[in-house]
Amino acid sequence: MDRQRSPICHPYGRPARRLAALLLLFATAGGCAGYRAGVASLYPPEIRTVYVPIFDSTSYRRNLGERLTEAVVKEIQLKTPFQVVNTPNADSVLTGTLVNDTKRVIVTSPTDEARESELTFQVQVRWVDRQGTLLRAPAAVAIPGALADVDYASSVVPEAGQSIVVGQQKAIQKIAEQIVGLMEAPW
Repeated sequence: MDRQRSPICHPYGRPARRLAALLLLFATAGGCAGYRAGVASLYPPEIRTVYVPIFDSTSYRRNLGERLTEAVVKEIQLKTPFQVVNTPNADSVLTGTLVNDTKRVIVTSPTDEARESELTFQVQVRWVDRQGTLLRAPAAVAIPGALADVDYASSVVPEAGQSIVVGQQKAIQKIAEQIVGLMEAPW
């Protein structure tokens, strides 16, 4: 009479299954405890809230600091796990200054009108925690005051229906994306 072996009598029965289950448990829980996944893995885990005061502006053009601040806040809310708050008692503070904005004519028409112009913005940002410790990754070149320089050039073609305001908004949006990129934790 042929008897099929029960799993209990199998040479690799219960002890082997228990060992396999323990190894699986350790591999999933113990060995990976320091890892994070998803968007949260890109940003410092100890930071939950960010205070973003209105960026200063040395430009004579009105409202550029306010527009840049608004774009940065929207980018933080859209792309990071941080909550933007209206109090300096947040886990971190992101400050910035628009230090340079230039408009340069690249191409002129025969009647000396601008056919294509270039707008360049340069912003210095600083991201610190409550104790004043710098949070962004250190720059390759030492910058006084631990500031990061962010700049972007945008072209404007009035003959194609573009205005200076459209070019400014494009540059502001790109700079906001770069600033939020600086907030990522170093690898």
